[in-house]
Amino acid sequence: MTKESSHAPYASPSQEASCSADGPHRVVVIVDENSNPFELSCAIEIFGLRRPELGRELYDFRLCSPEPHTPMRDGFFTLTGVADLEAADTADTLIVPNRPDIEVPRRPAVLDAVRRAYARGARLIGFCSGAFTLAEAGVLDGRRATAHWQWADDFRARFPSVHLAPDVLFVDDGSILTAAGSAAALDLGLHVVRRDYGAEIANSVSRRLVFAAHRDGGQRQFVERPMPDLPDESLAPVLAWAQERLQVPLTVADLASHAAVSPATLHRRFQAQLGTTPLAWLTAERLALACRLIERGEARFELVARRSGLGTAANLRALLRRETGITPSAYKRRFGPEAN
Repeated sequence: MTKESSHAPYASPSQEASCSADGPHRVVVIVDENSNPFELSCAIEIFGLRRPELGRELYDFRLCSPEPHTPMRDGFFTLTGVADLEAADTADTLIVPNRPDIEVPRRPAVLDAVRRAYARGARLIGFCSGAFTLAEAGVLDGRRATAHWQWADDFRARFPSVHLAPDVLFVDDGSILTAAGSAAALDLGLHVVRRDYGAEIANSVSRRLVFAAHRDGGQRQFVERPMPDLPDESLAPVLAWAQERLQVPLTVADLASHAAVSPATLHRRFQAQLGTTPLAWLTAERLALACRLIERGEARFELVARRSGLGTAANLRALLRRETGITPSAYKRRFGPEAN
């Protein structure tokens, strides 16, 4: 995980989902004129759908808009029948508008709603060009964020006080989170679910989406060669093979041997296709497995460490504290069976 990637892939003590006075954690999306439909759909899919398979409601989800009729991007359709902008003042998490016309100033009423949410401690999320909305509202000054790589130069020129990470999928800066592009909205949304409710529930949501359960925020936004030259350069077979053997002491050399390439070639393919190193990927997969085991009720941390390939409880404790800021015992209290 890079220094400019997402911090806390799981919840930390100050970041777990809170509840509104009248129910579950409330997520509100502001939709403004010319907003992108895809990112709106990502928010609906992740935060807005009922999940009877989980036996619980994760979020109370609402849409709001400053106008009763809101034309979406390029006039594809018009959104009606949603709440007015006052609904933003009830949000525990507020998702701000993202629009392709980055040079057009956002409505003052929308920016004021973002500032009010920030002032009262709500969590703020910007998908793709939503980073421009957050920066224009002034809440990103001195903080880390990302935006689509095509707009990185424009963003830096307009908002020099923001620490832009232009080549990552998303950035988690605590109470403000930003995703780089359209598909990265799904990555960030699942990261938020993982941060709020743990890896097991996030995996359940991702399975319903038929989407990768976890792509590290530090992965690159794009690769130089989107398709490999030869079909056998795909990492999928070796990743699947390794995921079935996380409990054994795999090394990068083992992965390279299974892929029938040198360690140097494997490293290049990981960087090109995943934007990370083989060792970092393997460690992240093992830590995710350890978290799932804890969430399922395994309290013997030495056993969790062995079954996830992390070796010892001390190593598990060090890695979990590094990534989440909490101990295995605290993670179990928050996400284990007794927490539900």
